[in-house]
Amino acid sequence: MKQASKLIRQHILSLLADGQFHSGEVIAQQVSLSRTAVAGHISQLSEWGLDVFKVKGKGYRLNQGFSMLNAEQIKRHLRHPRLSTIHVEPVLASTNVEMKKRIATARHDLADGDVILAEVQTDGKGRHGRKWTAPVGGSLTMSMYWSFPDGYQSMAGLSLLVGVAICEGLRKFNIEDAQLKWPNDIYLNGRKLAGVLIEVEGQIGATAHSVIGIGLNVNVPDSQYDVGQPHSDLTGYLGKTPDRNLLAAAIIEALREMLPEFTQRGFGKFVPYWEALDLYADKKIVLQMGDKRFSGIDRGVDQSGALLVETIDGITRFHGGEVSLRGM
Repeated sequence: MKQASKLIRQHILSLLADGQFHSGEVIAQQVSLSRTAVAGHISQLSEWGLDVFKVKGKGYRLNQGFSMLNAEQIKRHLRHPRLSTIHVEPVLASTNVEMKKRIATARHDLADGDVILAEVQTDGKGRHGRKWTAPVGGSLTMSMYWSFPDGYQSMAGLSLLVGVAICEGLRKFNIEDAQLKWPNDIYLNGRKLAGVLIEVEGQIGATAHSVIGIGLNVNVPDSQYDVGQPHSDLTGYLGKTPDRNLLAAAIIEALREMLPEFTQRGFGKFVPYWEALDLYADKKIVLQMGDKRFSGIDRGVDQSGALLVETIDGITRFHGGEVSLRGM
């Protein structure tokens, strides 16, 4: 997308975010475009998930206003705001894709803990290439960069560690009962609240450059959005919509606290933390791996993050990748 169009849509978003009516004429004056051109930009934003409607004689209005993401506000709530950079983009295809581009073109400008957040994500992906639906203003979509000098082998259990960090961040909002579903999902009230997508750039035997992608439902009512599976959101749970800037800061802070030790010592220390949050602890589960299907009892994880499943043949270890898990 051209930079000019990106800035125009960011300006329109900032105007509409207050949840009040704004006439097409006033918006057109603000962005120095015709009303027809403004209508085109709003139509595109609607296709990307902006819940906007138009009333003749009044103009455009969001179904529900929201507070926009702001890098400076996020930094204010970090204990060490200068450790890494926070970028907020109005529109991105995917925060993970954008971070991978930066690794490819400007890796030496990146520092561990650098974060990209997007107000609008047009082509977000979850595991197995599934689309991650993220309504404008209703979710938190972000990617963090972190390097592993000891290579791929030192990353074992990373997605599980990120899940623990997200749950730790949520505790600052008095959310004590979030749970983890191996290997990448965060659940609340038995429904999916957030997902983690780890991607890695680098050569075997060299530093691994990881992209930690997080998508979290903030205000995504299940009566309005079908994301392909039962889901929860923070607004429904808390009875109010939390400040997404505070939420982003809490998760970034938790990751910054845990990732250095994970990088140095691995996942071992964090195994009991993860197991205490395990959604299916000591319950019967089914694992699907392509055409193969396994069932057994969830007995936690090992120091590499592998799932331990008790079957009739004893304990079997399952690693991440193309594995799907569900309860029985």
